[in-house]
Amino acid sequence: MSDTTPIAEADVLAALARIQLPGGGGDLVSRRLVQNVKICDGHVAFELLLGNAGPELKKSYEEACRTAVSQVPGVTTVNVRFPAPAPQSTPQAAPAARPGGAPATGLVPGVKYIVAVGSGKGGVGKSTVAANLAVSLALDGFRVGLLDADVYGPSVPMMMGVQEMPAHENGKLIPLESHGVKLMSLGFLMTGDQQYVIWRGPMVGSAIKQMLSDCAWGELDYLVVDLPPGTGDAQLTLAQSVPITGAVVVMTSQDVAVSIALKAVGMFQKLNVPVLGVVGNMDNFACPCCGTQTPIFSRGGSEHAAAQMGLPFLGSIPLDPATVEHGDTGAPTVVAAPDSVQAQAFRQVARNVVAQVEEETAGGVEDAFGGLLNRFGQG
Repeated sequence: MSDTTPIAEADVLAALARIQLPGGGGDLVSRRLVQNVKICDGHVAFELLLGNAGPELKKSYEEACRTAVSQVPGVTTVNVRFPAPAPQSTPQAAPAARPGGAPATGLVPGVKYIVAVGSGKGGVGKSTVAANLAVSLALDGFRVGLLDADVYGPSVPMMMGVQEMPAHENGKLIPLESHGVKLMSLGFLMTGDQQYVIWRGPMVGSAIKQMLSDCAWGELDYLVVDLPPGTGDAQLTLAQSVPITGAVVVMTSQDVAVSIALKAVGMFQKLNVPVLGVVGNMDNFACPCCGTQTPIFSRGGSEHAAAQMGLPFLGSIPLDPATVEHGDTGAPTVVAAPDSVQAQAFRQVARNVVAQVEEETAGGVEDAFGGLLNRFGQG
């Protein structure tokens, strides 16, 4: 390209505006993530407000922006800068509780966003989604914790390959770690006959509050909470007690599961907990030989249910027996088989969750990383 061709800032912004964010979150320009555009003799420089995004994501953004802006006539070089995030202001008052009873995220020191993973019924793979979501976020450069709040059947210890007893320090439980994720589960704390204690709703709420407040989570970008299945008293207590930024509802596509998932969505909405979207698990079977996907239940049932409820569809996870094997051996699919169709689906769901969290928290978009590129998550 000729370096004598005049370059207009509007043309540079138009090129960057073609980089769309997942989940219908707009583009880099409309979300005001591009600033300080400088143009001189074919050289273009600008800043991207990606806050605390990890190096892998920043590199992906930089490559996409370079490719887009290099196509503008006259551009010879592109320089993308990432300004440091603004320092956090000192001690703020605790945010007010939501009308439904759930306190704001500031009540858990050091944790920025809390994402609950719930379902209307058991057996839909909620814990599998929660574990893979947490590890996917960690792989994308975030500081992540995973709280196993499913006190009736804690499965995080097995799925994450950890069976130890957490240590205590200064009166706090120290989370265990696996696959780059900090972990806490009642399964770590109960042994022998304690595993068969019958829990009532208020006891569940008390246990979860204790694991939140008495655990040294440290600084986290995301705390993923694996809730018990269903919409009973225990779930209501948890939704009112746990400071949830937003909820992800996991479902399968058969009609009865769709109907029950609607109840879970209704519960969160009644408690004024934002529903970030719906994940369709085991929607299709992906042939290991040719990759052809065949619907297991009704075709597009979970996506149709999300549209019916006016909620974002965060993604569909194909059925694969290996996914179960991965969980049984303590290595989530995104780690055990990172190039598989299932792993890529989990990774995309995580990126869509991040985009929805940013949408819900509005002004927090610059503090996170402004959403992920569609092209980054496509396989």
